[in-house]
Amino acid sequence: MKHQILQESYQVSNEAKGFYHENKYIKLKDVLSPDVIHYYNSIISEEVDKLNSVTLPMESRDTYGKAFLQIFNLWRENEEIKALVLSKRLAGIASELMGCEKVRIYHDQALFKEPGGGITPWHADQYYWPIDTDKTITAWIPLQETPLAMGPLEFSAKSHQLVVGRDLGIGDESEVEIKKNLRINNFEHVIEPFDLGEVSFHSGWVFHRAGANQTDQMRKVMTIIYMDANARLKQPENPNQEKDWHTWCPGAVIGEEINTPLNPVIE
Repeated sequence: MKHQILQESYQVSNEAKGFYHENKYIKLKDVLSPDVIHYYNSIISEEVDKLNSVTLPMESRDTYGKAFLQIFNLWRENEEIKALVLSKRLAGIASELMGCEKVRIYHDQALFKEPGGGITPWHADQYYWPIDTDKTITAWIPLQETPLAMGPLEFSAKSHQLVVGRDLGIGDESEVEIKKNLRINNFEHVIEPFDLGEVSFHSGWVFHRAGANQTDQMRKVMTIIYMDANARLKQPENPNQEKDWHTWCPGAVIGEEINTPLNPVIE
């Protein structure tokens, strides 16, 4: 293994577990070393450059299109990226925070916010997922230091308690309506930069967003979505969940464990 740290455990304190349980997000320092981050910045950037098909100029895109370039399931394209996505270190943190014995992959996603890229509107990820449990979590891994001007991930602490807005996909409406509901209900809006090697984890139902990239550098982020290894496929509740079923867990059966070649358990 080129990067031994990927197979080493990260000590998740009881305090961190308690914070996550209450707020449904957490930022953890020094999850990955600077050399690992620099290495994966290069490797993932190469794959994104190779696979990116977006050609529209920024001014011609809608709000979603301006938010980021996104490339999915890079673990299927590159063995080194597979080592990161299926690493025991990251999966162990996800398991500890969610309180489950093992996790499996839903999918990974590179999110590159271009210089001048727009906001990522308020949303909850699990609107898109046909998964029957709230034991879902996303690791958000910046591939560089991420100051406020670059558009780091922002969280609405404890907002998993809010049901209103869960039926909205990412877009102009979600930004306006969810922002209003969060303000009315007085949820704390957390906006902080990310240090090199700092990784955040957030649950599928906590509301979050990101600011615009006001720098002249690409904001590069790798994300990995994990779910409880025992998670089952539920009847899709919207067209996005129907699409996700056939794209990210093809062959899974409603009511049964999501056990497909695209959703391996991390041992």
